[in-house]
Amino acid sequence: MPEAPTLQPNDGLWAAIATRLRQVGDRTVIEQDGHPLSGHALLQAVQQHANALHALGVCLGDRIAVHADKSVTQCVLYLATLQVGAVYVPLNTGYVAAELAYFLNDATPALLVCGSSQVSELTSIAQAAGARLYTLDADGSGSWSAFAAQPHTPAAKVRVTASDLAAIIYTSGTTGRSKGAMITHGNLTSNANDLIHAWQITHADVLLHALPLYHIHGLFVALNTLLLAGGRIQLLTAFDSTRVVQDLAHATLFMGVPTYYTRLLTEPSLSKDSTRHIRLFVCGSAPLLAQTFIEFESRTGHRVLERYGMSECGIISTNPYTGDRVAGSVGIPLPLTECRVVDSNGTPVPTGDAGGIEVRGPSVSAGYWRNPEKTATEWRENGFFITGDLGTFDARGYLTIVGRAKDLIISGGLNVYPKEIECVLDTLPGVDESAVFGVPHPDFGEAVIAAISVRAGMTPDPAALIAAARAQLAAFKTPKAIFILNTLPRNTMGKVQKALLRERYAATFTQPS
Repeated sequence: MPEAPTLQPNDGLWAAIATRLRQVGDRTVIEQDGHPLSGHALLQAVQQHANALHALGVCLGDRIAVHADKSVTQCVLYLATLQVGAVYVPLNTGYVAAELAYFLNDATPALLVCGSSQVSELTSIAQAAGARLYTLDADGSGSWSAFAAQPHTPAAKVRVTASDLAAIIYTSGTTGRSKGAMITHGNLTSNANDLIHAWQITHADVLLHALPLYHIHGLFVALNTLLLAGGRIQLLTAFDSTRVVQDLAHATLFMGVPTYYTRLLTEPSLSKDSTRHIRLFVCGSAPLLAQTFIEFESRTGHRVLERYGMSECGIISTNPYTGDRVAGSVGIPLPLTECRVVDSNGTPVPTGDAGGIEVRGPSVSAGYWRNPEKTATEWRENGFFITGDLGTFDARGYLTIVGRAKDLIISGGLNVYPKEIECVLDTLPGVDESAVFGVPHPDFGEAVIAAISVRAGMTPDPAALIAAARAQLAAFKTPKAIFILNTLPRNTMGKVQKALLRERYAATFTQPS
């Protein structure tokens, strides 16, 4: 098969993917539950969905929001969105109605596609945002699949350029409001081509895809790279450790978050034999504990390849495919990515010193959607993006993340910012003030917990507070424990000392039972 197609400077991502699918031809490119699609069949399906979008009047730059369970149909809709030049807005399936209302009002999509069970609670929210509402169901009124299958006038060919927006990825906000990272076609293509080269992905590869499609790991890192390389994607609806170990026999690649690897290690059947067909295990979205790294290698003979990325930048650095994969390190920056560690003034620090991590390059997003103030705050005038993470470079150029300047919590591979949860907790009966922070968790890496001070004469029940918070927050954001204190610890400037709280409650989920 020819080399993976690369985009010309002004082309959109779909142009290269379509070229590769035509080369793949009748070979299977994606399958789910025993239902395969060839390159030609996927091209045809994407064209049908593009025609349907065109029939609804979707134009270049219009937003398409998706809040639905993982499926091949969702992948097809994503690709059709790229083809017509619209902007794909994936929304975490764990979000509740109150959260979705904010995202839809901010993105103002032309179309919202959801699961059939969500129609009753999302109808009014979609209407308020000016979005048409469809479901991904195969049949019935309001079914996107059924509508796309109808004959429509072929979509007009649209010139999509590398600078056009391809997606908006919402990231949790330190001020309590999520920000939409504007991802261009050029961002996606540059990052995918770099990863294909770095990880030596070819048309012979089969990816066991267990990641969600609302996160850049599953949508961009996994899907885009395999499609551009002409490989095959075996799509799992969700991660199930028993199913994954069984299906590894039919794959060559696996990508996961640390939680996946800790759960795989609980499977008795995980062994050198069950993983003998896999050539590469990739881990990202959160730090992998050195203990997990060592145990996984002992059980399987594979050294997990860790990488570092974020919504605003795509993948920034990776441990080498051939070379030393260092436990606890996120490797070396990709060739086209400039990554530096700086002091508070933005001046690079000496090798070995810790500082703030900043990134510049073709995969770094164009800024935050409708938020020029925040864009100006987090992008320097010279183009470097301030990640908010703290790290060090060693003498070999390996990057290690040592902390998070913005109090970011990563639970199960998903980003959680404390301020958003605090805004909810502080409105609950009896709560005077809350402090949300992360502590070690054997399964999720970090767990979200909170300490609260209460109003005089009131004694709120922690379990009731957790339940009330869950009604307004996704499960992964909801505190797993709440501790009631007389007062929250503060420094001389009056700031809550979360470092003391983390230390005090560090063993909440790790102490022996």
